[in-house]
Amino acid sequence: MQQTDPDPEIIALTVAEIRRLLNAFVLGLPLPPAHTLHWSTWRRTSHARARRSHYQRRLGHLA
Repeated sequence: MQQTDPDPEIIALTVAEIRRLLNAFVLGLPLPPAHTLHWSTWRRTSHARARRSHYQRRLGHLA
C-alpha cells in the first residue's frame, strides 16, 4: 500500500499544540465591558438568591 503525500497546505499539529493555539486566539481577544458587567450583575443576583435560600432553609429547621 502506497501512501500519498499529505496536502502541503495542511499542517499536522498535536493535541497540545492545537490547545495552545486555541488558547492564544481566545485569550488574546479582549472581552467587551458589557460582557463583564453582565457577568458581574448575574453573579451578585445569583449569590444573593443562594444566600436567601440557605438562610430560609436554615431558619425553617429551627422553627
